[in-house]
Amino acid sequence: MSQIVLTNAMYITIRTIQMKTDQLTKEFEQSGRQLKSYILRITASVADAEDIVQDTFIKATEKFDTFKGQSSLKTWLFAIASNLAKDNLRARKRWTENVTDITREAALSNPRFLHEAMLIRTTSPQGQFEIKEHIAFCFTCIAKSLPLEQQICILLKEVYEFKINEITQILNTTEAMIKYYLHTGRSKMIHVFEDRCALINKQGVCHQCSELNGIFNPKQKFQEEVVKIDMAREAEKAGKEHLFDLRMKVIQGIDPFESNAAELQLHHLEHNRKVMEKYLEKDPG
Repeated sequence: MSQIVLTNAMYITIRTIQMKTDQLTKEFEQSGRQLKSYILRITASVADAEDIVQDTFIKATEKFDTFKGQSSLKTWLFAIASNLAKDNLRARKRWTENVTDITREAALSNPRFLHEAMLIRTTSPQGQFEIKEHIAFCFTCIAKSLPLEQQICILLKEVYEFKINEITQILNTTEAMIKYYLHTGRSKMIHVFEDRCALINKQGVCHQCSELNGIFNPKQKFQEEVVKIDMAREAEKAGKEHLFDLRMKVIQGIDPFESNAAELQLHHLEHNRKVMEKYLEKDPG
């Protein structure tokens, strides 16, 4: 029986492959949580986020020989995940700016949803209702009214703190286009929040934060909780751009899968996703 003799070159090749595999696995372990929360905020679906993250690792493993090191490994992984997410969402209608109105009415008229939410609130270690977590939840829903590229750019730059040149690599486009997406996306989000958010604007039409706090924390003084947030404290004196930046800082500090409010907010997000899918199916526009 013949014996396979490994040459020095073969040993080096095997060792190089193993080192690259270990490098990929280590980076995925380090970036996996951010990657999963990023995809959740794009898709608003826990199931889609889990599937896309898994598919990202599989595709990265299969295509790792194409990684030339022209970007960081983290940037490369986010590029793969972003492309998979865009494929997942490209044919779907974007949510409407009044998503909070539509989903609020659906929630308040759905005893089953409220019962399930209250059960989570009273039994789960991740069942707290806190304003800062709901700010992040609200951003996820409203951001889905942006064109997809604008939504992705806002998330990458404002929440996950990628640099402009890194985002050009992730989306495979020019710096000028990224700056355009960021400018128009920020302007649209600032406009929506200014018109809708009652947390920072007394004329805002959306009272979800206070209403849900009243349901889940009936003994908690809402205004006392609100003033703990920099955004609310500075609302009367700060400009719109600064308020948006403060909102982004709140979101940066929250992992939607790990926070004290994670299970309650993910339950709420799944409800909103189903409501909006049905609404958009009926909407001829």
